[in-house]
Amino acid sequence: MGELSRIWRESDHRYRLIGHVCRNCNTVYFPPRDICPTCHRDSVGKMEEIQLSGKGSIFSYTVVHDAPPAFRRQRPYIIALIKLDEGPTLTAQIVDTKPENVSSGKRVHAVFRKIREDGSGGILQYGYKFVIDEPPKA
Repeated sequence: MGELSRIWRESDHRYRLIGHVCRNCNTVYFPPRDICPTCHRDSVGKMEEIQLSGKGSIFSYTVVHDAPPAFRRQRPYIIALIKLDEGPTLTAQIVDTKPENVSSGKRVHAVFRKIREDGSGGILQYGYKFVIDEPPKA
């Protein structure tokens, strides 16, 4: 089991936002795709892996007050649609802020945080969440 979990933790994609760009039409996708939904067959062999910056803006959001058991200690929590600077939109949790500090259009960046734990002594699972960028201090 230890070897399998080490391989999983050390995967290139595990702690990075990896997308694909179609070299036929230059559209960026997240999660990665093998075929471009725009170009279809013309994109076979032209999808290239890219590292996404993890920077973007809040497109829309909601505050969740009634949560599944794994999230009950975190409620209320914020789920948002994030429009990445490279183009794709993804769904993610906004952390390290209160709901009243969140609004559409605010700049955010990705961080990697604990998502869940398998039991009290189980494997920790990490993934991306987003935090609001702090305005420059005067």
